Amino acid sequence: MLRRHVMLAAAVLTLAAPAAAFAEDAALKAAVASKTRPAADVARDGARHPVESLTFWGLKPKQTVIEISPGGGYWTEILAPYAKATGGHYIAGVADLSNPKISEGAKKGRADFEARFADQAKYGHVAYANFGATSGPLGAPGSADLVLTARNVHNWTGAPGMADKVFADFFAVLKPGGLLAVEDHRADPRSEKAADGYLNTATVVAIAKKAGFVLDAQSEINANPKDTKDHPFGVWTLPPTKRTAPGGQPADPNFDRSKYDAIGESDRMTLRFKKPA
Repeated sequence: MLRRHVMLAAAVLTLAAPAAAFAEDAALKAAVASKTRPAADVARDGARHPVESLTFWGLKPKQTVIEISPGGGYWTEILAPYAKATGGHYIAGVADLSNPKISEGAKKGRADFEARFADQAKYGHVAYANFGATSGPLGAPGSADLVLTARNVHNWTGAPGMADKVFADFFAVLKPGGLLAVEDHRADPRSEKAADGYLNTATVVAIAKKAGFVLDAQSEINANPKDTKDHPFGVWTLPPTKRTAPGGQPADPNFDRSKYDAIGESDRMTLRFKKPA
């Protein structure tokens, strides 16, 4: 009789597992499908594959997630409501207010970002960490489950020591077994085109390994074989930036964008690293 009860209990657990997985997936899908997300963000979903990408990166309920340099807030609009709905904690690594050399523009950008995500009824409690070339730790050692950085690494490789510094910060703040999610514009394996915004996957892997990470998985979720990576104004020629003149110069109204709009967003690497347990 006891054995029969054990078998029944095991059967219940087996049946419950798919339901739990569905609930987790439903929470993420609900965050992506939210009618309050900006229309411009929704329009980018076809290139960014948010449900598939975040699932691949290991996002789960109740996690502490740190997003680095969230920019326009594309991922914040998904991650903050998701954390609120699932008992998690979202932290944005933004302009370093502890740096006495911080520009007024950077200060304003952070203030505007904080104001945008101040509605706790919608986003929950969004926390902030100073992030930059001279910033301190992103949080207490071993306090985060997932660190996400999207389309940022190519900016750091141009500043001596910056990439090594920030990857070391990521490693320090993650729990043993924690995950680092990386997305960036992918250069041809035989070239190194960071100046154009593209970066060799092997370069990113080497930086991460130097910090102590192991490469856990790679995905082609965000691949774009139409991207020829030889555009006149680098990756910024493509959507969503749609540059028509060199950086700092006025837009050229006569520039023919049709070819670049047809390509869409860049070909991107999608990587998942793990901090060894």
